[in-house]
Formats: sequence, C-alpha cells, structure tokens
Amino acid sequence: MRPKTILVIGGAGYIGSHQVKLLDQRGYNVIVYDNLSTGYRDLVTVDNFEEGDLADKDRLREVFNKYQIDAVMHFAAFIQVGESIKDPAKYYRNNVTNAINLLDIMLEYDVKNLIFSSTAAVYGEPEEIPIKETHTKAPINPYGRSKLMIEKILKDYDQAYGLRYTCFRYFNASGADDSGRIGEKHNPETHLIPLILQTALGERDDIYIFGIDYNTKDGTCIRDFVHVNDLADAHIKGLERLFGGGGSETFNLGSGKGYSVKEIINQAKEITGVDFKVVEGERRDGDPAILIADSSKVKQVLKWEPKYTLNDIIRTAWNWHKHN
Repeated sequence: MRPKTILVIGGAGYIGSHQVKLLDQRGYNVIVYDNLSTGYRDLVTVDNFEEGDLADKDRLREVFNKYQIDAVMHFAAFIQVGESIKDPAKYYRNNVTNAINLLDIMLEYDVKNLIFSSTAAVYGEPEEIPIKETHTKAPINPYGRSKLMIEKILKDYDQAYGLRYTCFRYFNASGADDSGRIGEKHNPETHLIPLILQTALGERDDIYIFGIDYNTKDGTCIRDFVHVNDLADAHIKGLERLFGGGGSETFNLGSGKGYSVKEIINQAKEITGVDFKVVEGERRDGDPAILIADSSKVKQVLKWEPKYTLNDIIRTAWNWHKHN
C-alpha cells in the first residue's frame, strides 16, 4: 500500500515546517506548497517543494495534477494582529479568499480531508477561563475574524460537498525542534519567547513587559504555551481520525496551563544564564489578563497529551536561536 500523500500549504513557515518534519518521520509522503513570503526554503526538510501562491489556481492545479493527494494541511495564513488592524484587506484576501481557492481546487480533485489551523483569537475577550470550544466567538481584530469566517465556510462546505475537516484553535505555539535544525523565524518577530531569547543573545537591548497591574499573581498577563511539536502531533492524530472515517471537528490546542510574562522571563534567565534587561511599561490595548485553553476535548477525542513542559519549550527555542 502506498503511503498517504499530504499537501502542506505553508510548509516553509514556523508551524508548517515542524509539521512537515513529523509527517515525514511518521512515514507520510509530504509535498510542501509555499510562496516564501513569510516562510523559508531552508526550513523545509523534505525534497518535494513546490513554490506557489494560493491566489494562483492554475499553479495549484499543476500540483494537484502532479501528485495523488490524500489530504491537505493549511498553515498559510497571515498572523499578525496589529498588521491585520492596519491592513485588513491583506488579511481578508489571503486568509479568506485564498483559502476558498484552495477548498475549491480540493473539491475539483475530489480531495476531501483538510486540517485547518485556526486560532484562539476567534474567541475575543474571554468570558470564562479556561476557554472551552463552546465559548462565544467574538473576535476583536481582522485576523481573528478572518479565521472565524473560514471556520464557518468549512461547516458549509462539509454540509454541501462532504469536505471533512479537523480545525485546531491554537493558543501560543512555541519552542523548536529538538534537533535544532528548524525553529521559529519571523520577520518582524512579535512572539514573546523569541523576543526574550533575542534579548538574551544581545540582539535586542531589553524585553518590554506590557502592563504589570493586571489582576494576576504577579501583575503580568498569563498565557497558555504549547510546544510546536506537540501541535504537530495533534494534527497527525486529527488527520488519522479523518482517514478512519471520523467527521468534521474543532479543537482547542493549548497546554491547559497558564504562565505569566514574568515567570517566562525568569525561566529564560535561568536556562540561558543571562541576566538581561527587562523594562516594565504600560498595558497594550486588547490584551486580556488571562488566556488559557480548556484542552479536555482534544485529549478525550484524539487521545492527545502535550509532552513538552515550559522548560522544554524555552530550552529547545534557546538551542535554535543560539545557532541561527
């Protein structure tokens, strides 16, 4: 029996590249499709790389003609909240219109298994902690709205055309592969742990804390961090459930544990051995005090358990940043 062929859209990006590596290790035939606008060719660990954009339906058709694709994983969204507020058109074009292009080509070629990466940003301001999948969906920025639109579109495509999906709402993807071969590379960097580690490396003068007067144990925001390889493992479990005939489903993906900004900074100082400069400042608009996932559904349905601790997350990220 031939191995199943998985098309990974955005497989040269941070999460996509870790997904590609794990799929390959588990015996899948992996094809990467990426326009390299935010991805990097050197993060791709398999041979089958196809450069192309989701806006280009003819290029997509070439790829679907060339390979016998069994399922698609979609990681090719723009993800910067601030940028989405400044330039919503860019986000709706790529995250919504281009995603519909992909769905339509999938149907054209009778490929009806999709793994879709969504976000906790679909929830907006939390009404309850931890956040369950049933929480009100009221995103407060175009990025979150673009993801929620596709979630709704997927439901309609499933009902009308039988396109089955597993949708994962990420909290904070973090860490790097144990090998040090791939890791988190954004330009500009906006994520907390890489910014802290860049400060430890002397690439930044200081790390800035946005707000120290929240109603939390140390006054700083609390967030749920999950290792990128734990995410990739959940995606494969979601994929195998679809291949086994499972119906469409949506899951939170987080560790279910919350860590404050100060806790992460202190842990990073311990792991790196560097006492870097920390600046305490004003709150940022739209930052809830606490965001923690209720991940009981994904644990129950997919039998998924995160294996990496916060220490592992920072240690693997540090190993990557030191050498890259």
